[in-house]
Amino acid sequence: GNSWRNTMEGWLDLRSDTVTWPTQRMREAMVTAPLGDDVYGEDPTVNKLEAVAAEMLGKEAAMFVCTGVQGNLLALLTHCPRGTEAIIGHTSHIFEYETGGLSHVGGIVPHTVPVQADGTLKLEDIEASIRMENVHYPRTALICLENTQNAAGGIALSADYTESVAAIARRHNLKFHIDGARIFHAAAEQNVDVKDLVRSADSVMTCLSKALCAPVGSILAGSKEFIQRARTTRKMLGGGMRQAGVLAAAGLIAIQEMPQTLSAVHKNAAELARLLRELIPGTIYDVQHNTNFVMFRMAAEAPIPPAEFINQLKEKKIRVSGSNQWGRWRLVTHHYITPDDVVTIAHAIQALLVVKQ
Repeated sequence: GNSWRNTMEGWLDLRSDTVTWPTQRMREAMVTAPLGDDVYGEDPTVNKLEAVAAEMLGKEAAMFVCTGVQGNLLALLTHCPRGTEAIIGHTSHIFEYETGGLSHVGGIVPHTVPVQADGTLKLEDIEASIRMENVHYPRTALICLENTQNAAGGIALSADYTESVAAIARRHNLKFHIDGARIFHAAAEQNVDVKDLVRSADSVMTCLSKALCAPVGSILAGSKEFIQRARTTRKMLGGGMRQAGVLAAAGLIAIQEMPQTLSAVHKNAAELARLLRELIPGTIYDVQHNTNFVMFRMAAEAPIPPAEFINQLKEKKIRVSGSNQWGRWRLVTHHYITPDDVVTIAHAIQALLVVKQ
């Protein structure tokens, strides 16, 4: 239980796990956090978060950044000189949902590779995308993976697969970045240490503000030299925060205590998917669940159109994301969706979508 639940006024919000709010313990820690000026490196709470995060991710150093988008952009800007290419998935968050920042800010050329149904990029596709030396070509500088892979439905990538991609990067003398916005979900799903999933990456970004419940912030981790360079670029992007320990205090609890809660969140997603399959056969199909994502498609003969579906769920105080450009609906479970809520949500969808005889 959380006495702050009333901030959502009884809504069940499945649009994303970004809708989570800080736990009571986070709020208390934020009030009492020791503070200093982080631009001078003097905020003890930020310093502690960065040290803990670096250790958890198995990297030499880490840096607290405003957002996941900022963290990914800093990694790209630090690894890739202007005019070089970054190999990324065609439905990756960096390519689709980060406003083209790599090109706009960094002069970096995205070289997209098809994301497979299992969330991976084929190793042969990555190999084929690496530029040979030629006066006509931009130079390849970086390979990026996303774990979990959002657009594929929250799919966790394995340590073995990640190592195979790292081996390609090493062989071609390229850098390797992991957009690990939900890397702790990938670790929980596979019951592995998060270190094992990022061991071979030159850098990793992970979000504290999604299902880990911190109100703001992400972590970028890598070598000391990499973080030192990225810190200067963070300042350029307006990301130098002063008494940021008030946010880092919540981040510390997020990264140390909340990963243990994710298995229960995944269980709720599995149960929601099971109920949808069982209660609404025919009207919805292709129901999939991975980690904390449930995806489905709505049949053309559904009794109400998609826009009406969203509005009628809103009347029941349930929020969901509209169907995306691939025609799939996404429901995301998180810390504040309980097993009872899952049943409520499934029955609400059933009431709207089961064709009445």
